[in-house]
Amino acid sequence: METYLLEWAQLLLRWLHVIVAIAWIGSSFYFVFLDANLVPPQDDALRAKGVGGEMWAVHGGGFYNPQKYAGAPGNINSTLHWFYWESYATWLSGFALFSLLYLYQAPTFLIDNQVLAWSPLAAGLTAIAFLVGFWLFYHQLCKAVFHHPKGQAWVAGTLLVVIAALCWLACHLFAGRAAFVLMGATIATTMSANVFFCIIPGQRVVVKALTSGEPIDEKALAFYGLRGKTRSVHNTYFTLPVLFAMLANHEGLLVSHPQRWLILFLMMFAGAAIRQFFVQMHAWRLGKSAHPWPFALAGVVVILGLVVALRPEPVSASADTSPVGLTQVQAILDQRCVSCHGAQVQMKNVRLDSAEAVLANAQNIYQQAVVLRQMPMNNATAITEQERLALGRWFLAGPKP
Repeated sequence: METYLLEWAQLLLRWLHVIVAIAWIGSSFYFVFLDANLVPPQDDALRAKGVGGEMWAVHGGGFYNPQKYAGAPGNINSTLHWFYWESYATWLSGFALFSLLYLYQAPTFLIDNQVLAWSPLAAGLTAIAFLVGFWLFYHQLCKAVFHHPKGQAWVAGTLLVVIAALCWLACHLFAGRAAFVLMGATIATTMSANVFFCIIPGQRVVVKALTSGEPIDEKALAFYGLRGKTRSVHNTYFTLPVLFAMLANHEGLLVSHPQRWLILFLMMFAGAAIRQFFVQMHAWRLGKSAHPWPFALAGVVVILGLVVALRPEPVSASADTSPVGLTQVQAILDQRCVSCHGAQVQMKNVRLDSAEAVLANAQNIYQQAVVLRQMPMNNATAITEQERLALGRWFLAGPKP
């Protein structure tokens, strides 16, 4: 019953996490697009009201005219909408899911004894240290270079080195899937912390100053405005690397590769480069910057390079092609899979301890153990390459009783 309830909890938390993440990322992408496409208003009435930029858009049959005020609006006579619960809900649901899978079930999902045999407590505390430690380092780095003319270049260069080091460390401490998810969660935690500790508190100060009627501290407003804008820009570059790390943990080809840390880092770098292309494209269309094609090219070259580098070796002509029968398949599954899919435990509600069950799950066995190579989890039962190939030959020949 516990396994059954855990499956439902994972499903519902994952569903919630994806929904709120779409809302957060969607609003983030929209406001980056909006800010990059604003142009000075031509209408004297708008300029008189303090509008510094506007744009026109059409969607769903309606026309929209978003406007951005250079300073305080004359008055806010309707609801002021805040955008922060999307971020908080994404982090809370994500951390709950991470806790349920990787902390509560650390021996199964977080720890791979072939990578490092250590206690669930030590592994769990180290994973938490990744989340907290990266935010603290990043936050102090941003504060240290805030007023430096090349501060953002320093942040970008330093983070590239630190993230590469963390990718290497995570993949040498944790199971492959866990390492990918942990790197995504580490950067996502910093994104949400940016909203919670910097962006929203600064916006509250600005809103209060602009609407209270009290004297305005222009220096303080400039600081909070610039800090919020800077952290928002950082968040948009973090987005695609986080999404890749979260999604790629389902690809056995990547998470089981001996150099998986390098694959993870290079794909995250490619995601950031591609995001820069889209961000700068808006500015290029308005003549504010050069064409960002080099960033797109860099991202595509990295991805294509990995596709070529990871291609499977051709099957040798001398490879075993002997037919495989159900009896041989059952012997492999009894040794490698039944401990989690038998009478006592049925992970994912799958049983493989009888001929009928094996035939009913033939497609699933082929996909998970041969194509995706996700099972056994972290290869805890040490299934061999020859055994995977045997399962593949049995299925492709048409599984028979």
